[in-house]
Amino acid sequence: MDGPDVSERSRNRSGPRDDAESEMDPASDRSRHQRTAASRATTSRGDGVTIDDGLVRWLLETDDRMGTTIRDLATIIAIIAIAGSLLFGVSGTWPPLVAVESGSMDPHIEQGDLVFVVDSGRFVGDGAVAGTDVVTAQRGHARGYAKFDNPGDVVIFLPNGDPTKTPTIHRAQFWVDEGERWVETKADPAYMHGVTCAEIASCPAPHDGFITKGDANPAYDQVPQSGAETTVVSDEWIIGKALVRVPWIGQVRLAIDSVRSVVGTGPIVVATVGSVIALIWYGSAADTHDR
Repeated sequence: MDGPDVSERSRNRSGPRDDAESEMDPASDRSRHQRTAASRATTSRGDGVTIDDGLVRWLLETDDRMGTTIRDLATIIAIIAIAGSLLFGVSGTWPPLVAVESGSMDPHIEQGDLVFVVDSGRFVGDGAVAGTDVVTAQRGHARGYAKFDNPGDVVIFLPNGDPTKTPTIHRAQFWVDEGERWVETKADPAYMHGVTCAEIASCPAPHDGFITKGDANPAYDQVPQSGAETTVVSDEWIIGKALVRVPWIGQVRLAIDSVRSVVGTGPIVVATVGSVIALIWYGSAADTHDR
């Protein structure tokens, strides 16, 4: 009995499946396109980003170790710059932070403390001396105004107005007028070491200004060999007032200054730059090794 040809039967059986596969092709194509797009998105977010895509984009998105190291350093620098700008905005003077080098203000401000300094025209207390923004210990005692647990403002000034000298941070005791024999009119004999006006170069006062003293010192700064070794402190020599202190943090700054005084600024700069370069090189070498 004659029947359908074998090849014909084979065509009849395969025909429906082929049609079904043809009908499924569009969906399959869409799925492939979606996977490809996702793969490209993942690549653009990961290590697939290269410098050729743009330096800024590479630094922001790369997982390359050298890139992440540079990004971290840039972040740290940016944070320091922002913090410095904010501190300057509040203090109105630069630098806004000073490290205390001696114990002359113990126990209220100790050696190694970091002190936040503000311009003398800011946060002016009640009873400031006319023509200035500083409240002396005498006026502060009368008006109940105190800073760092004692009456009066703690000021930062240049001894004898000399910008080459390290600024001093002491308390303003009282105001004197030019020509005033302040040793006889206002000074506390307990802080004079028994000397008289005739024995002090700053008496009579050579100009208007403040008599100053460290809280822990036994005599006024204007008494020879007793403190800052300065004459009467002119208001123009005051570069700021102490506002708050952070205990011990200033030790870091003092340590850096100590090294700088021994080796100079140049080696410190070279060491810092060298450390940054070494860190970047290490990140690059580690990344190459991982690959």
